[in-house]
Amino acid sequence: MNYFIKRIGQSVFTIFAVVSISFGLIRLLPGGPAAQLRAQLIQDSAGAADMERVNRLVELHTNIQPSKPVWEQYVDYMVAVFQGDLGESLWHNEPVSAILGEALPWTVFLMGTSLFISFVIGIALGAVMAYYEGSNFDVSATSGIILLNSIPYYIAAVVLLYFLGYQMQVFPTGGHYGSGVEPSLSIGFFRSVLYHSVLPISSMVITSFGGTAIAMRGNAISVLGNDYLRVARLRGLRDRRITMEYVARNALLPMYTGLMMSIGMVFGGSVILEEIFTYPGVGYYMFQAIGSRDYPVLMGSLILITTAIVIGILIADLTYGKIDPRVRGEDREVY
Repeated sequence: MNYFIKRIGQSVFTIFAVVSISFGLIRLLPGGPAAQLRAQLIQDSAGAADMERVNRLVELHTNIQPSKPVWEQYVDYMVAVFQGDLGESLWHNEPVSAILGEALPWTVFLMGTSLFISFVIGIALGAVMAYYEGSNFDVSATSGIILLNSIPYYIAAVVLLYFLGYQMQVFPTGGHYGSGVEPSLSIGFFRSVLYHSVLPISSMVITSFGGTAIAMRGNAISVLGNDYLRVARLRGLRDRRITMEYVARNALLPMYTGLMMSIGMVFGGSVILEEIFTYPGVGYYMFQAIGSRDYPVLMGSLILITTAIVIGILIADLTYGKIDPRVRGEDREVY
């Protein structure tokens, strides 16, 4: 129980520290977002700015009241953020929490599906490669994986978009569902969502499953030397059953933490991918915020992505002992 409390406390502290850093980026850095916003508002008013009105607008967008002492600004900012108020977008003139809240499910769907498919393909392929270690299949698959792994996902995205989207016009080139489709629980809506997600998901899967396969292959090779596999072969079990039920299950355990960490990391990879496919998720709005200097959206995205990473690592840390009974106690000793 002490370990669980300690890990949860560390995660909360990490999120708290990131929010504090975002306050420093907005308020304390010379020429930071708050200063830029005040200068922009004064310039827009052609020199006849009402400073009280300017300060109110700055507070509306950044949760920081420039006329207050720094420590009061910090307290107000932290309270607002932990209440879910991330300010108001300069570009969209909407609450940042509403923008990111609407975009988050699309990013979770896109990147979560990509991660799941990559993980399943990598696990299955890695287990088979390990079972047939040294064979022509193993050598060919390893060479192909190294080649695909050397291609950045955004290069694969551009290539797929150009050929399958613009040249052959097999798949749509942007959006998360068709323009004439109304969001609903209908089959047509889900079909449109899946149709629009094929290219971005494919670009991530093609370039990422290889890492999982190589890691799985290494883990599975170490498992193959165990005595219970020799017994399974002597019992006459089929190779497919040995590979999937014995090798894969035991080699999968060390990869669990990496999977949970990847759940948080995928938000970072969504920035370029969603911009390429004009897919309105968290990464898309974050990229747009960089170009338009929409600091509230940028800071809100930073906090959201960091929180996702911290939560993913926390879940992995707290549940690994349940997945692998060999891990115990606060010291994570193996017996």
